[in-house]
Amino acid sequence: MNNDNAKEKFIKIIQQLLLTIIVLFVALIIVSGIAIFKPDIKHWFVKSEAEKKEEAAKKAAFKEWEITYEKTKEISSFWTALELSNAKTDSLPNNLNYGKELIMHTAKYLGPKGSVLQISNGMNCQNCHLDAGTKVYGNNYGAVFSSYPKYRARSGQEENIYKRINDCFERSLNGKALAENSKEMQAIKSYIEYIGSNVKKGEKAKGSGIYDLSYLTRAANPDNGKKVFEEKCQSCHQQNGQGQMDANNIEYTYPPLWGKNSYNSGAGLYRNSRFAGYVKFNMPQGATYVKPQLTDEEAWDVAAFVNAQPRPSKDISKDWPKMEEKPVDHPFGPFVDSFLESQHKFGPFQPIKDAQKLLKSKAKK
Repeated sequence: MNNDNAKEKFIKIIQQLLLTIIVLFVALIIVSGIAIFKPDIKHWFVKSEAEKKEEAAKKAAFKEWEITYEKTKEISSFWTALELSNAKTDSLPNNLNYGKELIMHTAKYLGPKGSVLQISNGMNCQNCHLDAGTKVYGNNYGAVFSSYPKYRARSGQEENIYKRINDCFERSLNGKALAENSKEMQAIKSYIEYIGSNVKKGEKAKGSGIYDLSYLTRAANPDNGKKVFEEKCQSCHQQNGQGQMDANNIEYTYPPLWGKNSYNSGAGLYRNSRFAGYVKFNMPQGATYVKPQLTDEEAWDVAAFVNAQPRPSKDISKDWPKMEEKPVDHPFGPFVDSFLESQHKFGPFQPIKDAQKLLKSKAKK
């Protein structure tokens, strides 16, 4: 019995010795390999640049998918225009369709070669109010019916829809006002009111108007904006910013962004915050709220470039009669604050906003 135990112990000792020899032999091979080939061990557990780029690309793609998914869900709650075919009375459809036609092809009827009147610069209302005023954050008419008549700080008084429409004719279309009782004015008014009549009075529909883009912490840069324009805008709006006319030379396929046929210095888009918010989700062609093509900085910079170019001027001496109600990016003085016109035009705007807020709080005391 003792012999058997001794034999088992001997066998175990031999096995342990053999295992030790094998481990030492393997270790010797590894050490020899390291000595011969001298690999950089510190990189054994560090990702290569290619692996890092691949991982970063995957993370970016996932983040983009996540944002797109969230925006797609969000957009389902945004305003959509009423269909003209749902109009209930017999007299409405013709008037509404004419109103839509005037929005889409303003120049055809009211431009320099207009068949009804010649009172505007050749641009169409749709050049600024995309998809006949129905596109999400495309300067649409979703909040017009629900909010007008309303007080507007620019005029310092309550305005009706007629005044708002004629503001566009006199500023964005650099033209003359339409008579309120004209067939064309009544058709435009009816169309704008009808498509937004699914929004309750006093409420503002999600996705209506223009998106309020966050301020930059720096001034918008026209030089950077010029590069954005050349890369992403001039193929449609042309190198000189004068746009492209249609084959009949009556209306613009792509509107002029500056020059004698563009919007004047009194137009809303002449404020850089309005232009930047407008292009963010609409330009270049194909851009949407879900899938924009410009970064925030590109949107602000291209706005600065476009609005630094020459355009028609307008007498705006009566605008903003209450100086304290001027928006931070209205570029014409005088101002209640001490900031220069250049900063009111290009920013940074947050310091101006903070200063104006402080002045208002002091005025209340």
